Amino acid sequence: MEKAEFRKNAADMIYLTRCSLHNKTPDKSRVENMDIESLFEVCQKHILTVCVAYALESAGIHDHDFTQAKEKAIRKNILLDAERRKIFDCMENKHIWYMPLKGALIKDWYPKLGMRQMSDNDILFDGNFRAEVKDIMTDMGFECEHYGDGNVDEYFKKPVCNFEMHNELFVVTSTGRLHEYYKNVKKRLVRDTDKKYGYHFSDEDFYIYITAHEYKHYKEGGTGIRSLADTYILVKKFGNSLDRDYIDKELNRLGIADYDKTNRKLAMKIFDGKKLTADENKELDYYVMSGTYGNSDNFFRNKIESNFESSKIKYILRRIFPPMSLIQAWYPFFYRHKWLIPVLWICRPFFKIKNVIKELKYLINRK
Repeated sequence: MEKAEFRKNAADMIYLTRCSLHNKTPDKSRVENMDIESLFEVCQKHILTVCVAYALESAGIHDHDFTQAKEKAIRKNILLDAERRKIFDCMENKHIWYMPLKGALIKDWYPKLGMRQMSDNDILFDGNFRAEVKDIMTDMGFECEHYGDGNVDEYFKKPVCNFEMHNELFVVTSTGRLHEYYKNVKKRLVRDTDKKYGYHFSDEDFYIYITAHEYKHYKEGGTGIRSLADTYILVKKFGNSLDRDYIDKELNRLGIADYDKTNRKLAMKIFDGKKLTADENKELDYYVMSGTYGNSDNFFRNKIESNFESSKIKYILRRIFPPMSLIQAWYPFFYRHKWLIPVLWICRPFFKIKNVIKELKYLINRK
């Protein structure tokens, strides 16, 4: 799809999402002039297909692809909720503290079931029990798809249940000050009143965490319109009940106060249907063209710009010879067997050769 066409369909997607969030029927004449097939493609990129499906249905448009996506999303949310409850019961029995993250909570604040689509469920747990949690998941019939390096272990159970089990919220290589701020996250948590090992953030700390998480994506590969919808839902959910003085102080500690201000203002304006300034339209375009999980162009551009200090040669040397903190986070085998680190230096560029080529092209063309 050409960029101009993508942007046009994204504008329709935002309009229809706004209608769904406000439980309003969209203008029928505008809907009739939409390219439903292309609209579906853009919605899939931003994982806003169900939001748009509800809006289309209210206008009398029952498209097969949108309807199927909505039904699958509702089914998936129900299955994920059921499996998550079972996982928590097992963790209670094993005396392992845990906390559901992000969308597992936000989805219930959207107006209708399934409207906030879930690609997976994220759970934070006591990282001292990584192996025990793996046993819990495999005993429950999950396949372990990734384990041991980084901060996330990934599990899948047919037909549609993906779980990401986090032993910490951010790795040491995460953008900015995120890892340092959250490395002892347990002290920020509040125990659930009806559980011995279940925890949650206060409302203020939940808002801060969601902002930090979205900032990470924004500064890496980019993030899409759904993150703005989540921000809008959060602001509407909590209203004026949040302690903004505390939030602003903590966001300043994280170095993301300006991001929060810009992100929050943009979210409120687009979903309240207010006119954007030229700068806000430019900012919105970054979200539109990123998609929910960003893209490689953004990723390499942002990575290079955030790590570039003085010369291309120095940047390349840092990429070839990564710091020990990165090796510890992403290559624990080599961290444990440090005498093999020279092998990592040689082999690492070939792990994802296509990405290396893209990064080099951007670096070469950088002025």
